[in-house]
Amino acid sequence: MPVNVKQEWEALCSKYTSDLAIVRQLWEELAQAYTSTGRHYHTLEHLAYMLELAAEYNDDSQQHDLLLFAIFYHDVVYSSTRSDNEEKSAELSEKRLTKIGCLPSEDIVLVKEMILATKAHQLHSETIINLLLDLDLAILGAVKAQYDAYSQNVRKEYSIYPDLIYKPGRRKVLQHFLQQSHIYKTPAFQQQFEEQARQNLLRELESLK
Repeated sequence: MPVNVKQEWEALCSKYTSDLAIVRQLWEELAQAYTSTGRHYHTLEHLAYMLELAAEYNDDSQQHDLLLFAIFYHDVVYSSTRSDNEEKSAELSEKRLTKIGCLPSEDIVLVKEMILATKAHQLHSETIINLLLDLDLAILGAVKAQYDAYSQNVRKEYSIYPDLIYKPGRRKVLQHFLQQSHIYKTPAFQQQFEEQARQNLLRELESLK
C-alpha cells in the first residue's frame, strides 16, 4: 500500500507535540512546497518513496525519527535555478522543528547536517546521514520504467534550459555518479540498488549523446 505522506507526518509529530494546530500548519506548508508549480520529481511522491524505503530500514532508534524529519524537509526549498536549495531547506527545518518544541537542539542540528549533506552526497562518518543520502538516490536503482519516469521529470524541472545546455550538464552529473567506486554509501543499498543504478545511468547517458 502506498505511503500516505500526510499521515506519516502526523504520526511522527505526535511523538513530540500534542498541538495539532502546529502539526497541521507545518503540514500545509510542506504540502504547498512539494506541490508547487515547476516541481515534477521533487514532489510528495519523492517523499513517499523515501519514507517507504526508510520503513524497511527502521532501527527503532531516536535517530530514525530524525531521519524522517530530514526526509520531509530535505527538498522543502527547491528551484532548478538556485544553488542554495539545501542550505535554505536546512535553515527552514531548524525554524520549523524548533516550533514543534520538544526536539533537543542537538537533534535539530543533526537534521540540518543531514539535509546539508544532500548537496554533495559524500560519504559521511554518521551512518544515519549515509542512509539519508542513499534514500535520496534510491530512485537511481529503481526498475527501468520508474527510473525513466524520474529522468523525464527531472528534465521537466529544467525545462527553461535548452538541450544544448541541459544535456552536457546532465551528462556531467551521471558521469560523476558512475565514476565513484560506489554510488551508495551503505552496504544494504549497495547490495540492493548498485547494479541496477549503474545500468540505468549508463542507459540515460547513452540517450544524451
